[in-house]
Amino acid sequence: MLDLRRLVILREVAVRGTLAAAAQALSYSPSAVSQQLTQLEREAGVPLLRKVGRGVRLTPQALVLVDAAEAMLDTVERTEAALAASLTEVRGTVRVAVFQSAALALMPAALRRAADEHPQVRVEMVQREPAQALHDTWARDFDLVVAEQYPAHAAPWLPGLDRRDLVTDPLRLALPPVGVTRERVRDLADAARVPWVMEPRGTASRHFAEETCRAAGFEPDVRYETADLQAQIRLVESGNAVAILPGLVWRERTTTCRLVPLPGDPHRTVFTARRDASAGAPAVEAFRAVLEAVAAA
Repeated sequence: MLDLRRLVILREVAVRGTLAAAAQALSYSPSAVSQQLTQLEREAGVPLLRKVGRGVRLTPQALVLVDAAEAMLDTVERTEAALAASLTEVRGTVRVAVFQSAALALMPAALRRAADEHPQVRVEMVQREPAQALHDTWARDFDLVVAEQYPAHAAPWLPGLDRRDLVTDPLRLALPPVGVTRERVRDLADAARVPWVMEPRGTASRHFAEETCRAAGFEPDVRYETADLQAQIRLVESGNAVAILPGLVWRERTTTCRLVPLPGDPHRTVFTARRDASAGAPAVEAFRAVLEAVAAA
């Protein structure tokens, strides 16, 4: 008979990509993971891993077992949700992954409201970039993710995730206050001759900002790079740069920059996602509803 724990280890290798990453996720040593998979191969009677360079590749038979492990984990998660739903009060732990501007604008009020309405629910929050957070929620590291999608830049699609839009967020050109710099910048065309601050390469916001500038006929002079939007605001309001910023960063704070509409009035979409298998889990659904109420307020 196949050992269920070893099936889960094999599934972690498939999800994480390497033995080392699977070992880290499971808090095992790489050698322990290797030993467990060797034993699973004996139980299955077929090879499960093939060496490819410095890594490994799962065999077709291994993928059959990975699918079985996923189905088993889904069944356990649905059972846990049904058990929790049978109780008279909402309780439990919700692990949430969230990106920075949502963490600043939505989470403080959501956490306060959740504590008032559902005192038996413990919410644990980790800040993580949206693409990675979606993958990690699919991989079962988190129960709920708050992620974003920029125009013409689709968020990663992962099977078994239920997505629900939370809020649409205007994207505008942020300029220094009048009188802070000698350079007169009034719109996107004028921004061709001044320094820019953007998020790191590979992020959806960076791709959107660069493509917006190129559509306007220039290549932006990106002198400053940071994923911290509060740092971006400080660079803009002090006259050192311009940026494209989402409206959510100004929620519950004073707008200190001049905000200029962009051509086409683009918006990003902020959304939540959870695994289909957790549908009906009272604590997850309760905190998701709280987020939606806060976003709509």
